[in-house]
Amino acid sequence: MSSLTDIEKRYLERVFGMGGGYVLDFTDATFGEFFGRHNIDIHGSKYRTYGSSKAKKLRAFWASEPDKRVGAVLSELLDSYEADCDLNGRNLDSGLLKKARGIAGRLNGRCSTPTSESTEGEFLTREFTIPNIQKLPIDTHVMSIVEARLDEARIALAAGAHLSVIFLCGSVLEAVLLGAAQQAPARFNQANATPKANDGSPKRFHEWSLAQLIDVACEIDVLKLDIKKFSHGLRDFRNYIHPYEQMASGFTPDEHTARVCFQVLKAALASLAGERR
Repeated sequence: MSSLTDIEKRYLERVFGMGGGYVLDFTDATFGEFFGRHNIDIHGSKYRTYGSSKAKKLRAFWASEPDKRVGAVLSELLDSYEADCDLNGRNLDSGLLKKARGIAGRLNGRCSTPTSESTEGEFLTREFTIPNIQKLPIDTHVMSIVEARLDEARIALAAGAHLSVIFLCGSVLEAVLLGAAQQAPARFNQANATPKANDGSPKRFHEWSLAQLIDVACEIDVLKLDIKKFSHGLRDFRNYIHPYEQMASGFTPDEHTARVCFQVLKAALASLAGERR
């Protein structure tokens, strides 16, 4: 099996648009042809471990093949992503592409840039202290609930309840970002990343997803860029509250993942309380 980490898989899933079971703009036929060039029968039973969608087959491919083979396929898939953006006039996320290229390069033995592990390591060694709850941009009636969930997250982390840590951290982050939006509606509603309703007006804050709250908070400098990157990882992991999503991805939370998520939450809360480092 490949040595792709959970964080690396999250980056790749995002660049390939795998959330709905798709992979880029491939049809079943073109997906089969693409892998056929690598002498891989992607539609065969070997890659139906998690299901029959293209995204699930790609996840099974990552799980069952060695680094070199996965790296070669990823490199060509990233070429397809770049070409697709160019030919269809879509915005290319250069930062995300660079990150994905680095992951593919690592698998191919050409790791000249820091891997996600080293980036995570640097992030984990930074000191963040959970601020006084009173400093957070949340309604006073919610403060006791947020404080209780933070205490429970600490207990879960010490007890090895890794999945519980992830869910608790995600819920607290969403609550505090929603509170920040409600306290500064003009700033959040006027950002480029502000989600719009069908009539072009900003969606009501309770309709925003956690991903949208993170993107806008970063754009208006409420969250720092490095916190945004890892916050999206926490957001993605939190989605595994649905058992079938977890089964389809093959995700197994461990202590490292839980500690990254808790560190993300501490960093985000410090930023939201104005205690940047």
